[in-house]
Amino acid sequence: MRGGREHTPPAAAAAGARDEAGDRRALERRLRRIRHTIIVLSGKGGVGKSTVAVNLAVALGLDGRRVGLLDIDIHGPSVPKMLRLERASVEAADDGSIVPVEIGGLKVMSIGFLLRDRDEAVIWRGPLKTGVIRQFLRDVAWGDLDYLVVDSPPGTGDEPLSVCQLVGEAAGAVIVTTPQDVATADVRRSIGFCRALDLPVIGVIENMSGFTCPGCGRRLDIFRTGGGERMARETGVPFLGRIPIEPALGETCDEGLPYVHRHARTETGQAFRRVVDSILERAGR
Repeated sequence: MRGGREHTPPAAAAAGARDEAGDRRALERRLRRIRHTIIVLSGKGGVGKSTVAVNLAVALGLDGRRVGLLDIDIHGPSVPKMLRLERASVEAADDGSIVPVEIGGLKVMSIGFLLRDRDEAVIWRGPLKTGVIRQFLRDVAWGDLDYLVVDSPPGTGDEPLSVCQLVGEAAGAVIVTTPQDVATADVRRSIGFCRALDLPVIGVIENMSGFTCPGCGRRLDIFRTGGGERMARETGVPFLGRIPIEPALGETCDEGLPYVHRHARTETGQAFRRVVDSILERAGR
Protein backbone atom coordinates (compact mmCIF):
# COMPACT_ATOMS: atom_id res chain seq x y z
CA MET A 1 0.00 0.00 0.00
CA ARG A 2 1.39 3.44 -0.93
CA GLY A 3 -0.02 6.88 -0.21
CA GLY A 4 -2.91 5.38 1.79
CA ARG A 5 -4.39 3.50 -1.19
CA GLU A 6 -4.84 -0.21 -1.73
CA HIS A 7 -3.99 -1.56 -5.17
CA THR A 8 -5.50 -4.74 -6.60
CA PRO A 9 -2.75 -6.99 -7.97
CA PRO A 10 -2.96 -7.24 -11.78
CA ALA A 11 -3.39 -11.02 -11.67
CA ALA A 12 -6.31 -10.75 -9.24
CA ALA A 13 -7.93 -8.01 -11.32
CA ALA A 14 -7.61 -10.12 -14.47
CA ALA A 15 -9.11 -13.15 -12.71
CA GLY A 16 -12.02 -11.05 -11.48
CA ALA A 17 -12.66 -9.74 -14.99
CA ARG A 18 -12.62 -13.30 -16.37
CA ASP A 19 -15.09 -14.44 -13.70
CA GLU A 20 -17.38 -11.52 -14.45
CA ALA A 21 -17.23 -12.18 -18.19
CA GLY A 22 -17.96 -15.87 -17.65
CA ASP A 23 -20.87 -15.03 -15.38
CA ARG A 24 -22.29 -12.67 -18.00
CA ARG A 25 -22.00 -15.29 -20.74
CA ALA A 26 -23.74 -17.90 -18.57
CA LEU A 27 -26.58 -15.45 -17.90
CA GLU A 28 -26.90 -14.61 -21.60
CA ARG A 29 -27.00 -18.31 -22.56
CA ARG A 30 -29.82 -18.90 -20.10
CA LEU A 31 -31.81 -15.85 -21.14
CA ARG A 32 -31.50 -16.64 -24.86
CA ARG A 33 -33.78 -19.62 -24.28
CA ILE A 34 -36.56 -17.41 -22.85
CA ARG A 35 -38.53 -15.61 -25.54
CA HIS A 36 -40.43 -13.11 -23.39
CA THR A 37 -40.05 -11.97 -19.80
CA ILE A 38 -43.05 -10.29 -18.20
CA ILE A 39 -42.26 -8.38 -15.01
CA VAL A 40 -45.41 -7.87 -12.93
CA LEU A 41 -45.16 -4.59 -11.00
CA SER A 42 -47.33 -2.57 -8.66
CA GLY A 43 -46.80 0.84 -7.14
CA LYS A 44 -48.07 -0.28 -3.74
CA GLY A 45 -48.97 -3.39 -1.79
CA GLY A 46 -52.44 -4.83 -1.39
CA VAL A 47 -53.52 -4.58 -5.02
CA GLY A 48 -53.42 -8.33 -5.71
CA LYS A 49 -50.24 -8.29 -7.77
CA SER A 50 -49.07 -11.80 -6.80
CA THR A 51 -52.56 -13.19 -7.40
CA VAL A 52 -52.53 -11.66 -10.87
CA ALA A 53 -48.99 -12.92 -11.58
CA VAL A 54 -49.80 -16.50 -10.60
CA ASN A 55 -53.05 -16.63 -12.53
CA LEU A 56 -51.47 -15.02 -15.61
CA ALA A 57 -48.70 -17.63 -15.58
CA VAL A 58 -51.22 -20.46 -15.23
CA ALA A 59 -53.49 -18.98 -17.91
CA LEU A 60 -50.58 -18.69 -20.34
CA GLY A 61 -49.79 -22.33 -19.66
CA LEU A 62 -53.39 -23.34 -20.30
CA ASP A 63 -53.06 -21.51 -23.63
CA GLY A 64 -50.31 -23.94 -24.61
CA ARG A 65 -47.30 -21.74 -23.80
CA ARG A 66 -44.16 -22.94 -22.07
CA VAL A 67 -44.11 -20.85 -18.90
CA GLY A 68 -41.88 -20.19 -15.92
CA LEU A 69 -42.83 -18.23 -12.80
CA LEU A 70 -40.10 -16.46 -10.83
CA ASP A 71 -40.96 -15.00 -7.42
CA ILE A 72 -38.43 -12.25 -6.55
CA ASP A 73 -40.31 -10.95 -3.52
CA ILE A 74 -37.40 -11.74 -1.22
CA HIS A 75 -39.03 -10.51 2.00
CA GLY A 76 -42.56 -11.80 1.43
CA PRO A 77 -42.69 -14.68 -1.07
CA SER A 78 -46.30 -15.73 -1.56
CA VAL A 79 -46.10 -17.79 -4.75
CA PRO A 80 -45.36 -21.10 -2.94
CA LYS A 81 -48.54 -20.68 -0.86
CA MET A 82 -50.67 -19.79 -3.88
CA LEU A 83 -49.55 -22.94 -5.72
CA ARG A 84 -49.63 -25.28 -2.69
CA LEU A 85 -45.85 -25.64 -2.85
CA GLU A 86 -45.02 -24.60 0.71
CA ARG A 87 -43.20 -27.85 1.42
CA ALA A 88 -41.42 -27.98 -1.93
CA SER A 89 -37.66 -27.63 -2.22
CA VAL A 90 -35.28 -27.35 -5.13
CA GLU A 91 -32.49 -29.71 -6.11
CA ALA A 92 -29.19 -29.32 -7.95
CA ALA A 93 -28.70 -30.99 -11.33
CA ASP A 94 -25.51 -32.85 -12.27
CA ASP A 95 -24.20 -29.77 -14.07
CA GLY A 96 -24.65 -27.61 -10.97
CA SER A 97 -27.78 -25.82 -12.18
CA ILE A 98 -30.85 -25.45 -9.96
CA VAL A 99 -33.88 -27.54 -10.93
CA PRO A 100 -37.06 -25.45 -10.52
CA VAL A 101 -40.16 -26.88 -8.92
CA GLU A 102 -42.62 -27.98 -11.60
CA ILE A 103 -46.39 -28.17 -11.24
CA GLY A 104 -48.72 -28.86 -14.14
CA GLY A 105 -46.01 -27.94 -16.64
CA LEU A 106 -45.33 -24.61 -14.91
CA LYS A 107 -41.73 -24.15 -13.74
CA VAL A 108 -41.51 -22.20 -10.48
CA MET A 109 -38.68 -20.65 -8.47
CA SER A 110 -38.96 -18.68 -5.24
CA ILE A 111 -36.78 -17.75 -2.28
CA GLY A 112 -39.49 -19.51 -0.28
CA PHE A 113 -38.13 -22.86 -1.47
CA LEU A 114 -34.78 -22.08 0.16
CA LEU A 115 -36.03 -21.04 3.61
CA ARG A 116 -35.81 -23.46 6.52
CA ASP A 117 -39.35 -22.62 7.62
CA ARG A 118 -42.07 -20.35 6.30
CA ASP A 119 -41.80 -17.94 9.26
CA GLU A 120 -38.11 -17.28 8.68
CA ALA A 121 -37.37 -13.60 8.01
CA VAL A 122 -34.97 -12.65 5.23
CA ILE A 123 -32.93 -9.65 6.36
CA TRP A 124 -30.81 -8.69 3.36
CA ARG A 125 -29.46 -5.49 1.91
CA GLY A 126 -29.52 -4.64 -1.78
CA PRO A 127 -26.36 -6.43 -2.98
CA LEU A 128 -27.47 -9.77 -1.49
CA LYS A 129 -30.89 -9.45 -3.11
CA THR A 130 -29.32 -8.59 -6.45
CA GLY A 131 -27.02 -11.59 -6.15
CA VAL A 132 -29.79 -14.10 -5.53
CA ILE A 133 -31.93 -12.68 -8.38
CA ARG A 134 -28.94 -13.01 -10.70
CA GLN A 135 -28.54 -16.62 -9.54
CA PHE A 136 -32.21 -17.37 -10.15
CA LEU A 137 -31.89 -16.11 -13.73
CA ARG A 138 -28.44 -17.55 -14.46
CA ASP A 139 -28.42 -20.89 -12.62
CA VAL A 140 -32.03 -22.12 -12.64
CA ALA A 141 -32.58 -24.68 -15.41
CA TRP A 142 -35.55 -22.92 -17.01
CA GLY A 143 -35.03 -24.63 -20.35
CA ASP A 144 -36.86 -23.24 -23.38
CA LEU A 145 -39.68 -20.92 -22.31
CA ASP A 146 -42.17 -18.83 -24.24
CA TYR A 147 -42.80 -16.68 -21.16
CA LEU A 148 -41.09 -16.11 -17.84
CA VAL A 149 -43.49 -14.28 -15.50
CA VAL A 150 -41.67 -12.42 -12.72
CA ASP A 151 -43.59 -11.53 -9.57
CA SER A 152 -41.89 -8.45 -8.06
CA PRO A 153 -42.45 -6.90 -4.64
CA PRO A 154 -44.38 -3.62 -4.49
CA GLY A 155 -42.59 -0.41 -5.36
CA THR A 156 -39.51 0.38 -7.41
CA GLY A 157 -36.70 -0.90 -5.19
CA ASP A 158 -33.75 -3.24 -5.54
CA GLU A 159 -35.62 -6.32 -6.76
CA PRO A 160 -37.46 -4.92 -9.82
CA LEU A 161 -34.45 -2.75 -10.66
CA SER A 162 -32.13 -5.76 -10.57
CA VAL A 163 -34.30 -8.02 -12.72
CA CYS A 164 -34.92 -5.26 -15.29
CA GLN A 165 -31.21 -4.58 -15.64
CA LEU A 166 -30.32 -8.28 -15.85
CA VAL A 167 -32.98 -9.35 -18.36
CA GLY A 168 -32.55 -6.44 -20.74
CA GLU A 169 -34.44 -6.05 -24.01
CA ALA A 170 -36.50 -9.24 -23.75
CA ALA A 171 -38.57 -7.80 -20.91
CA GLY A 172 -41.82 -5.90 -20.66
CA ALA A 173 -43.86 -4.81 -17.65
CA VAL A 174 -47.45 -5.51 -16.67
CA ILE A 175 -48.57 -3.09 -13.97
CA VAL A 176 -51.35 -3.96 -11.53
CA THR A 177 -53.51 -1.37 -9.79
CA THR A 178 -56.87 -1.08 -8.10
CA PRO A 179 -59.32 1.64 -9.19
CA GLN A 180 -58.81 4.07 -6.28
CA ASP A 181 -56.86 7.29 -6.82
CA VAL A 182 -54.43 6.41 -4.02
CA ALA A 183 -53.42 3.26 -5.92
CA THR A 184 -53.26 4.78 -9.38
CA ALA A 185 -51.07 7.62 -8.07
CA ASP A 186 -48.47 5.04 -7.02
CA VAL A 187 -48.81 3.23 -10.33
CA ARG A 188 -47.86 6.41 -12.15
CA ARG A 189 -44.50 6.17 -10.39
CA SER A 190 -44.13 2.58 -11.60
CA ILE A 191 -44.67 3.78 -15.17
CA GLY A 192 -42.04 6.47 -14.59
CA PHE A 193 -39.70 3.74 -13.31
CA CYS A 194 -40.22 1.72 -16.49
CA ARG A 195 -39.59 4.72 -18.69
CA ALA A 196 -36.41 5.61 -16.82
CA LEU A 197 -35.12 2.08 -17.53
CA ASP A 198 -36.41 1.94 -21.14
CA LEU A 199 -38.59 -0.99 -20.06
CA PRO A 200 -41.64 -1.31 -22.35
CA VAL A 201 -44.98 -1.21 -20.53
CA ILE A 202 -47.13 -3.99 -21.97
CA GLY A 203 -50.10 -2.53 -20.14
CA VAL A 204 -52.07 -1.87 -16.98
CA ILE A 205 -54.49 -4.27 -15.28
CA GLU A 206 -57.22 -2.84 -13.05
CA ASN A 207 -57.73 -5.45 -10.34
CA MET A 208 -60.65 -5.60 -7.84
CA SER A 209 -62.76 -3.73 -10.37
CA GLY A 210 -66.38 -4.14 -9.33
CA PHE A 211 -68.30 -6.96 -7.67
CA THR A 212 -71.40 -8.73 -8.94
CA CYS A 213 -73.67 -10.01 -6.18
CA PRO A 214 -74.19 -13.76 -6.74
CA GLY A 215 -77.68 -13.54 -5.21
CA CYS A 216 -79.29 -10.61 -7.01
CA GLY A 217 -76.87 -10.03 -9.85
CA ARG A 218 -76.45 -6.36 -8.96
CA ARG A 219 -73.02 -4.87 -9.67
CA LEU A 220 -71.33 -2.90 -6.91
CA ASP A 221 -68.23 -0.78 -7.46
CA ILE A 222 -66.72 -1.27 -4.00
CA PHE A 223 -63.42 0.42 -4.90
CA ARG A 224 -64.89 2.65 -7.61
CA THR A 225 -64.09 1.66 -11.18
CA GLY A 226 -62.26 2.97 -14.20
CA GLY A 227 -59.32 4.52 -12.31
CA GLY A 228 -56.80 2.18 -13.89
CA GLU A 229 -58.13 2.69 -17.39
CA ARG A 230 -58.20 6.47 -16.95
CA MET A 231 -54.65 6.51 -15.62
CA ALA A 232 -53.45 4.31 -18.51
CA ARG A 233 -55.03 6.69 -20.99
CA GLU A 234 -53.50 9.76 -19.31
CA THR A 235 -50.01 8.24 -19.26
CA GLY A 236 -50.24 6.85 -22.78
CA VAL A 237 -49.88 3.13 -21.98
CA PRO A 238 -52.17 0.25 -23.03
CA PHE A 239 -55.04 -0.83 -20.80
CA LEU A 240 -55.22 -4.63 -20.63
CA GLY A 241 -58.53 -5.04 -18.82
CA ARG A 242 -60.39 -5.27 -15.52
CA ILE A 243 -60.43 -8.18 -13.07
CA PRO A 244 -63.61 -8.15 -10.92
CA ILE A 245 -63.65 -8.89 -7.21
CA GLU A 246 -64.49 -12.55 -6.71
CA PRO A 247 -64.58 -14.22 -3.25
CA ALA A 248 -63.49 -17.53 -4.79
CA LEU A 249 -60.33 -15.83 -6.06
CA GLY A 250 -59.10 -15.28 -2.51
CA GLU A 251 -60.25 -18.72 -1.43
CA THR A 252 -58.37 -20.49 -4.22
CA CYS A 253 -55.20 -18.54 -3.38
CA ASP A 254 -55.43 -19.68 0.23
CA GLU A 255 -56.04 -23.24 -0.92
CA GLY A 256 -53.12 -23.16 -3.35
CA LEU A 257 -55.31 -23.84 -6.38
CA PRO A 258 -55.05 -21.19 -9.13
CA TYR A 259 -58.39 -19.58 -9.85
CA VAL A 260 -58.19 -19.73 -13.64
CA HIS A 261 -57.59 -23.47 -13.48
CA ARG A 262 -60.81 -24.15 -11.58
CA HIS A 263 -63.10 -21.29 -12.61
CA ALA A 264 -62.24 -20.58 -16.23
CA ARG A 265 -65.89 -20.05 -17.25
CA THR A 266 -66.76 -17.43 -14.62
CA GLU A 267 -66.83 -13.69 -15.26
CA THR A 268 -63.47 -13.30 -13.52
CA GLY A 269 -62.01 -16.30 -15.33
CA GLN A 270 -63.05 -14.81 -18.66
CA ALA A 271 -61.55 -11.47 -17.59
CA PHE A 272 -58.20 -13.20 -17.08
CA ARG A 273 -58.59 -14.79 -20.48
CA ARG A 274 -59.09 -11.39 -22.13
CA VAL A 275 -56.06 -9.99 -20.31
CA VAL A 276 -53.92 -12.90 -21.50
CA ASP A 277 -55.11 -12.35 -25.08
CA SER A 278 -54.13 -8.68 -24.79
CA ILE A 279 -50.69 -9.60 -23.46
CA LEU A 280 -50.13 -12.13 -26.24
CA GLU A 281 -51.13 -9.53 -28.81
CA ARG A 282 -48.77 -6.88 -27.43
CA ALA A 283 -45.84 -8.93 -26.12
CA GLY A 284 -45.74 -11.45 -28.92
CA ARG A 285 -46.80 -15.05 -29.24
